[in-house]
Amino acid sequence: MLRTHTCGELNINNVHQNVTLTGWVQKIRDKGGLIWIDLRDRYGITQLVMEEGVTLPEVITVSKTLGREFVIRVEGEVIERISKNPKLPTGDIEIRVAEIEVLNPSKTPPFTIEDQTDGGEELRMKYRYLDLRRNPVKSNLLLRHRMAMETRKYLDSIRFVEIETPVLIKSTPEGARDFVVPSRMNKGRFYALPQSPQTFKQLLMVAGYDRYYQIVKCFRDEDLRADRQPEFTQIDCEMSFVEQEDILNAFEGLTKYLFKEVKNIEVNDFPRMSYDDAMRFYGSDKPDIRFGMRFVELNDVAKNKGFVVFDSAELVVGIAAPGCAGYTRKQLDKLTEFVKKPQIGAKGLVYVKYNEDGTFKSSVDKFFDQESLKNWAEKSGAAPGDLLLVLAGEATPTRKALNELRLEMGNRLGLRNPDVFAPLWVVDFPLLEWDDETQRYHAMHHPFTSPKPEDIPLLDENPGKVRANAYDLVINGVEIGGGSIRIHNKALQQKMFSVLGFSEDEAQAQFGFLMNAFEYGAPPHGGIALGFDRLVSLFGGSDSIRDFIAFPKNNAGRDVMIDSPSEIAPEQLDELGLKLAEDKE
Repeated sequence: MLRTHTCGELNINNVHQNVTLTGWVQKIRDKGGLIWIDLRDRYGITQLVMEEGVTLPEVITVSKTLGREFVIRVEGEVIERISKNPKLPTGDIEIRVAEIEVLNPSKTPPFTIEDQTDGGEELRMKYRYLDLRRNPVKSNLLLRHRMAMETRKYLDSIRFVEIETPVLIKSTPEGARDFVVPSRMNKGRFYALPQSPQTFKQLLMVAGYDRYYQIVKCFRDEDLRADRQPEFTQIDCEMSFVEQEDILNAFEGLTKYLFKEVKNIEVNDFPRMSYDDAMRFYGSDKPDIRFGMRFVELNDVAKNKGFVVFDSAELVVGIAAPGCAGYTRKQLDKLTEFVKKPQIGAKGLVYVKYNEDGTFKSSVDKFFDQESLKNWAEKSGAAPGDLLLVLAGEATPTRKALNELRLEMGNRLGLRNPDVFAPLWVVDFPLLEWDDETQRYHAMHHPFTSPKPEDIPLLDENPGKVRANAYDLVINGVEIGGGSIRIHNKALQQKMFSVLGFSEDEAQAQFGFLMNAFEYGAPPHGGIALGFDRLVSLFGGSDSIRDFIAFPKNNAGRDVMIDSPSEIAPEQLDELGLKLAEDKE
């Protein structure tokens, strides 16, 4: 070994020991007769000291040639520091250097390798290997490592087996777009990279491996946001001989365990909320329940009063923002501008101030008297000092817009504290959703999701009313993962494919291997997949999963460090039986 210790472990108990350290030069302070160097490695920083007349001249000479990020090895004695630094674990000591060796020089980095850097995101992504040296990024990756280790420890303790599934698989028409890989040996044929190991983990249940998991890389060719990457990692799990409650209990247990072991936080039992209630009271299937402001429908007290905006609306719905009756006109105008943004889509905003003296002041005083506004306040549970914010229009887009307004008010009022965690299960999703463009039903989760047993007859009568045996884990308004009880019966799976518009031949061509397996003693089974990147970023207090991935892609799906995706040589295309599309005038 080139070192006896790391740069983060020496303390006052090591005084008078001779040690060897290696690392990167973080900072140099040359005061003439004294030179101090902060030496950094993955574990921390140790201060080195050299003094003219005490330190060998050749060591002083070498030290004066050093620059930031030079890789060096030093030998010396641990001594007690005169001016201690309580912010560092090694702040009580320093190394009196006796020997120094430059292992590798460094060019001046394009940005400072410090907690607060002067490098923009694009520059740091281009030199990601330098960005990874910074403490905030290092801490994120160590958090990710810790959570992966604890996940494996917990799942192993409840008899799960980690099994790898293929990365080169068959493309399927459902869900997001696949990344495809051309086959050289089978020209004109293509593999797909898995969006999920779904069918393989179901086959593992047929094979008798009743508790499977995998921390697995998955791929989706979709538009990117802060919480999405073309390649991402999930905790993928499946269980046999279980019902929905068994799976919820197992993975609620995993989540509580991670909170306790990683963040030392005790989390209460997770509430359950139906999809219908989530949409009705929050306008979202991933509600943030750290704070109140549940939706209140006001149709019966607001319609048919001569205000055409309400009278012509399918839904009049509002929230009571606590303590906001004192909002100024300027603040209210900003809220109106917010809901009118194209991405929100509301046409306007009605407000009612419930003053401390019990009176009301609203933007619709011309149409509603004090008694009417009092009815609104009573129905919404508003108290003196609160502000009632009301939207109206078609039910679905109005609820979605009010969800955005509710989250905005939560942010403005400081109610979305990243150090507070409020998990819940959302259950009883619709099995299917209608697509106007294709004029057919699509699976809301995937085509292997089992309907609620009592709803199976509705597959013929009214498919849109069928509820799925499906569930999502939501924490702080973020969908962390989801799963379902699967179909394990060939006839029901064929029925599901038929409702989704597959012909028998299409279903057999795409999924015949799975339906054939169901004829060989497939057990009842179900599972879940948790977004590992999202879970880690939630624990790390960030909205962006990129900060917790060693080598992420940017918003355009590019790796600017290695310049990927890139063109490939014509010879490679020929080998694959492919050619580039000709440019069209």
